[in-house]
Amino acid sequence: MGLARLSGAVLIGYLMGTAPSADLVSRLAGAAGEDLRSKGTRNPGAANAFLVLGKGWGYSILAADIAKGAAACAAGRRLAGDTGAHAAGTAAVVGHCFPLWKGFKGGKGVAVSVGQCLATFPAYVPVDLAVAGATVAGRWRSRTFTTTVVASSAWVGAGVLWWLRGWPNGWGPRPSPALPVANAVSAAVIVSKFLAAPRVISVRNGAVR
Repeated sequence: MGLARLSGAVLIGYLMGTAPSADLVSRLAGAAGEDLRSKGTRNPGAANAFLVLGKGWGYSILAADIAKGAAACAAGRRLAGDTGAHAAGTAAVVGHCFPLWKGFKGGKGVAVSVGQCLATFPAYVPVDLAVAGATVAGRWRSRTFTTTVVASSAWVGAGVLWWLRGWPNGWGPRPSPALPVANAVSAAVIVSKFLAAPRVISVRNGAVR
């Protein structure tokens, strides 16, 4: 039963992660023809929405992606306890980055990982939010990639430290080996998406140069 519940948490997390936040917000913005997968940086996420749709809609997508990451963890925790929360959070990042319904072509998962952090590692939230902000505001891919790699490493390292020290974790699950493992898997998925993304030197008026 424990394995079945954990598997269910992973499935639920993945499905929640595939929720097309960017597509829905694009339609609400009255820009159905502005497919974020073919405009700007061609990434269906908040950073590209800032360029193509504007700041207001970009923030809307950012909030929606953070919310679905946190909601996935909450659902996973309800179904399979603390480990289920970690598993569902990572699955949500995977679902966002590789959605089955979109031919496995999704966003980069940074905002969803903020939601994962908010639910499972609240002690690290201030740093994670700073990283998300830097990623959204980034104008050069190399700088954004470096920021993400450094922050992802810190996220994993902090998870190890909190687990070994047994430090308080706010409303999140009690630190266990599942914390750094989940962080590491999510971080690896996010970094792989950045590595696979087209190189962007600069962005001006929604055009990639």
